Amino acid sequence: MTLGGCQGLPFLGQWRFVLWCCRLTRTWGRFKGPMAETLPIGAEVAGRLKAPAEQNGDAGSREPSGPGVELAPGSGEHALAVTPGPGKRKKRRGATGERIVPPPKKRRAGVSFGDEHFAETSYYFERGLRKVRPYYFDFQTYCKGRWVGHSLLHVFSTEFRAQPLAYYEAAVRAGRLHLNEERVQDLSIVLKDNDFLRNTVHRHEPPVTAEPVRVLAETEDMVVVDKPSSIPVHPCGRFRHNTVIFILGKEHQLKELHPLHRLDRLTSGVLMFAKTAAVSERIHEQVRDRQLEKEYVCRVEGEFPTEEVTCKEPILVVSYKVGVCRVDPRGKPCETVFQRLSYNGHSSVVRCRPLTGRTHQIRVHLQFLGHAILNDPIYNSVAWGPSRGRGGHIPKTDEELLRDLVAEHQAKQSLDVLDLCEGDVPSGLTGSTDPSSELGKGGQEELATVAWKMYRPCEAAPQDLHTLALAPGDAAEADVVNQETDPLCAECRLVRQDPLPQDLVMFLHALRYKGPDFEYFSPMPAWAQDDWQED
Repeated sequence: MTLGGCQGLPFLGQWRFVLWCCRLTRTWGRFKGPMAETLPIGAEVAGRLKAPAEQNGDAGSREPSGPGVELAPGSGEHALAVTPGPGKRKKRRGATGERIVPPPKKRRAGVSFGDEHFAETSYYFERGLRKVRPYYFDFQTYCKGRWVGHSLLHVFSTEFRAQPLAYYEAAVRAGRLHLNEERVQDLSIVLKDNDFLRNTVHRHEPPVTAEPVRVLAETEDMVVVDKPSSIPVHPCGRFRHNTVIFILGKEHQLKELHPLHRLDRLTSGVLMFAKTAAVSERIHEQVRDRQLEKEYVCRVEGEFPTEEVTCKEPILVVSYKVGVCRVDPRGKPCETVFQRLSYNGHSSVVRCRPLTGRTHQIRVHLQFLGHAILNDPIYNSVAWGPSRGRGGHIPKTDEELLRDLVAEHQAKQSLDVLDLCEGDVPSGLTGSTDPSSELGKGGQEELATVAWKMYRPCEAAPQDLHTLALAPGDAAEADVVNQETDPLCAECRLVRQDPLPQDLVMFLHALRYKGPDFEYFSPMPAWAQDDWQED
């Protein structure tokens, strides 16, 4: 028989158990008072630590210090840690005089260009060209990881070579450089993580064709346009307002559009936009599932074969920066089907059906077949060697090829063909004294002559940026009555010869795009007509 679990114990065992319980009770009584007194002390210390932190707006950002305050390892650290309340942001506080870097701003994803962007400047039309009036523009960026610990002087001299250092020094005096929204006083300032840099520049855009961007169709879900050659789809490089996105926004009030596919700047034809992200994702899924049919037309060198030709050569990107590709076994798989439509004795009109979507796929495959697009400024260039890349024969290294292409277009002042400006040219691709191709053997003098005609200095004497005096903030922080000229702008002191409208056209046109529930056509361009004659 048991009682409370102890009845089975002998009498002596029960007595000893009771005596042990009494001793434990007396021992607990002696310790109870002191232990109870230590709890308020701990709470008081925590209170003293918390109060000043909250008063200074630094809740949770300080560590307790000073004599008599010592954090015990383990749970004690967590007991005294003060966490910021909801909605409170931690602040970085440095030593006296130390520059405080604000936290990075959160960007709203999916926000398109609006009226405030479209109002930056205006268009005008001249000699068959659409031109943008020069305007002031803020280039904004957060400090990149590789910049941390370096001075602004170092960053500008190594990564922003479009202007000499004298320009940036003059920009500082003019109040055009801001760091964390405060004017930069000295280029020797050292950058920190999350620094926000704003540089106000005087911006010039290259002209494009004056051909209008015509709307082919508009539904609740999509907008389809006929893109002229020479106009980029969206802002890139030196182009901002002279882009399809900005022209549609400014002239057709079509905003927040999502491009459904990409056309090279020099390619014309069908260009589709979705009006919502959901429609964009649906069409892109069709592209991934190979449900989208694409048909292009082009005019190529020589007599193209009459039978259907399929090219499956893999394509490798030579340089993402310069935007050049070539056929190479290491490249990605590609397939394009070609069919000749006509031949005029000198050149052929060819229909192209790309079954994959690699960069410059049609142009690279035609070059490989020995029938490059008649006026392709990249893949029909002498920089590729005597055979111009036919059969994949390129008698030079990739670096030599890029150097010769850049040299050719620098001399012609047409770097935008390569989606480059002077300051974007990768180091090692300029200043070559040992040209590797026929461009270097016989073409340099000719290109120099072309360069002089297209890029000549203005008759006005250039201003010395070292001695140029500007009132702080001139043309940068105040309203500018005439913003088409700027004393710091090197481009304002140059006169460039306008390209001819026909020089802005490449003979490659997106003729048709077809999906499971849509099909859009663009008219056949004039150069693809049977009766077209070369100049």
